[in-house]
Amino acid sequence: MLKKSAAPRPLRWQRSKYSLLARQRDIFTAAAEWMFYLWWDSTFPNNSPDHKNRRAQWLVETLLRLGPTFIKIGQALSTRADLLPLEYVEALAKLQDKVPPFSAEEAIALIESELSNSLYALYRDFERFPLAAASLGQVHKARLHTGEDVVIKVQRPGLENLFKLDFQALGKLLRFCNRYLPWTRKYELEAIYNEFFNLLYQEIDYIQEGKNTERFAANFNGYPRIIVPKVYWRYTTTKIFTAEYLPGIKVNDRQTLEACGIDPKQVNQLGICCYLKQLLLDGFFQADPHPGNMAVSQDGSLIFYDFGMMAEMKAIAKDQMIRTFFAVLKKDTEEVLDTLIDMGLIVPVSDMTPVRRLLTFILDQFTEKPLDIKAFSKMTSEVYAMFEQQPFRLPAQMTFILKALTTLDGIARTLDPQYNPVACAQPFIKSITVSQGKGNLIGELARQARDFVKYKWKQPSATELLIRRLEERIERGELELRVRNIESDRTLKRISLAIKSLIYACISGCSLLAGALLLTVPSYNWAIAAFTLAGLWFLILLRALITLSIKEKLDKLAEK
Repeated sequence: MLKKSAAPRPLRWQRSKYSLLARQRDIFTAAAEWMFYLWWDSTFPNNSPDHKNRRAQWLVETLLRLGPTFIKIGQALSTRADLLPLEYVEALAKLQDKVPPFSAEEAIALIESELSNSLYALYRDFERFPLAAASLGQVHKARLHTGEDVVIKVQRPGLENLFKLDFQALGKLLRFCNRYLPWTRKYELEAIYNEFFNLLYQEIDYIQEGKNTERFAANFNGYPRIIVPKVYWRYTTTKIFTAEYLPGIKVNDRQTLEACGIDPKQVNQLGICCYLKQLLLDGFFQADPHPGNMAVSQDGSLIFYDFGMMAEMKAIAKDQMIRTFFAVLKKDTEEVLDTLIDMGLIVPVSDMTPVRRLLTFILDQFTEKPLDIKAFSKMTSEVYAMFEQQPFRLPAQMTFILKALTTLDGIARTLDPQYNPVACAQPFIKSITVSQGKGNLIGELARQARDFVKYKWKQPSATELLIRRLEERIERGELELRVRNIESDRTLKRISLAIKSLIYACISGCSLLAGALLLTVPSYNWAIAAFTLAGLWFLILLRALITLSIKEKLDKLAEK
């Protein structure tokens, strides 16, 4: 006789009763476990794909266990194929689909409660199985009695209470950092923390999302290739959001796009220009552009779905963004540096040479060709010197601008690994150049664009640019003669390893002695623990001694 399989046990954050103490314990335990894994992998490196897959799967399961706040962080990281190992990217990408749905009965009960009517008095048809389950809610397809197909986003039960627990738990962690880790204060973590939760609370207010949707649609009125769904206000409350059903191809599904005859490069260009308009013209942008929030229609238009997490910039911030954007296009290091200081991204220090070097390197290498993160290895000493001074900080609002841009960049690289951001921005620059500019902001944009066009026409030859940059580097004293004594480097590394081995031997011996003393008490359990610890440190010592022996032999061979 077949038995009905038991329903999956709900995760801790899905339960109705969840105390602050339990939440803090879950978050801090996961953080401690992750720190242990980082230490272990750095002490005993294992680069096998199986090991990386296990670590990546553990991270995904941990984020799922911790719930919506942490799932959102994982979703943002899932687009960063240039920063994370492939195994982590592939595992985190599943967060888009692995978020567990809640039951149709719970969704229907919330719909009927919020809209004060029975389900079939509201809709002609309702699909009980959700189209998608996200960290904050899930989406069901339905048909109105007027015959229009709609999607209904239903908020997860208990979500607001869970956010309150996260707000308090992470607040305690932040206060701990401010009190015991003074170096964290300069990064304005409290402002970032407050801004993040403000956006999260806005995202679970579906009335606000409806207003955001209509404002976004108004900003792109007259742009036929940007599609925004219509909001049905009669069927929308703070916990229920109903919008027009607009199916499309997932924005990062390159194979399906190409099979439908859609050029991924054109999709990239459209997406980059759309975001430049949001940031530089409108000052109102989608702060969470992950692949689940965007799709491509059959004619290659871009469909935007989720307007819960939107951010707004003040006029002065937009002006600074415009100056930075065109300074990057012109490869003007000094202008870029000035604007980054004005925006609060860089704290000026007495010696800005390492920062100038890094900016010059980035502008020379990456503004007109695909970005290769590995190329930063050429700047190892400059990057080290720069972070040693710690001139960087991240204002709260800029955190979400960078999050949006890096997520969009990750999607673009999935569609076209060789994509060039500056080339994709050309249509936007051309459209601004020919505009007459009504108002100060658009006028400034048009002026900067026309200056950029003039700069391109008057740009000197490659040889003249090379001579000019060489002169500038000599004037700034950036050309250095570096002499490395390889034999001294080898000797220093051996001494360092020998000192570590001595420390390991001391710890191992102390643990062994402690175990022997505990046997005389007797306290067998503690003695066993001490002997186990001694054995572990002895293994680490043995590994260090073997490594030291191998290095000595290799160095002797090299000297011959």
